[in-house]
Amino acid sequence: MRSRVAARCGRIVESTWFDPLMLGIIAVNAVTLGLETYASIDAAIGEQLRLANGVILGLFVVELLIRMGAYAEHPRDYFRSGWNVFDFVVIGASFVPGIRENATLLRLVRLLRIVRAVRLLPDLRVLTVAVGRSIPGVASLAVITLLLVYVYGMVGWLIFHDHDPANFDDIGQSMVTMFVLLTLENLPAYIERGQELSNWTLMFFVSYVLLASFLIFNLFIGIVINSMEEARAIELHRAERELLDEDDEDHEHAHEVVLEERLRTLRAAVDELEREVRAKE
Repeated sequence: MRSRVAARCGRIVESTWFDPLMLGIIAVNAVTLGLETYASIDAAIGEQLRLANGVILGLFVVELLIRMGAYAEHPRDYFRSGWNVFDFVVIGASFVPGIRENATLLRLVRLLRIVRAVRLLPDLRVLTVAVGRSIPGVASLAVITLLLVYVYGMVGWLIFHDHDPANFDDIGQSMVTMFVLLTLENLPAYIERGQELSNWTLMFFVSYVLLASFLIFNLFIGIVINSMEEARAIELHRAERELLDEDDEDHEHAHEVVLEERLRTLRAAVDELEREVRAKE
């Protein structure tokens, strides 16, 4: 019984129309949530929008049950996928009493249902995995950047605190100025103001731009690209593993069919032998 349920649900999940259908439902959900933000629309068709959200939630529950049904033979395997756990938590949270009674929390949960579109689009899934894998490298880079901003902020305070107190009055304001300069915004104005004090201040700004704006940003891009490659490799490995699992299942199914055919042949031979024995008696 379980194998039949798993096979039927698996065929539905793997069909070409299932994911596009769920993407369409998620898009409709996004539209209804957006329409609720307009007071005039909410006053006119607010009840219909809430009814639509209820119907959409029901469809998401059906989707969740179908996906879980595909793992009917091994239910625990369903929760081995992070995306499956995310779906289960987001959809299940809609039925938690405390959340359903809080309009703000309920809307946040509905908003998270839209984020589920990520799992249905392979490229978005790769990007999400890449962002997650880049966090350690980006965090380390952020610490280096903060240290660089602090050092240059202190040097800038020593040089410009009397000449340009608006931007270098203390270490906090100096760090804010250095942080803004990461974007190269108003850099010519800062250089011109510094040259009023001394032409040597040009070295301060040039060295900072080379280190912070160019080197740091290039390192950031390198981390992101490396994370993208790792994410694509993970997605490719996952797809290959799924194909191998499908091949194993097909092989097992073919083996079962052969065994059943042999058993039928053996039973037919036994029946024929019994008839011959009875005829001789």
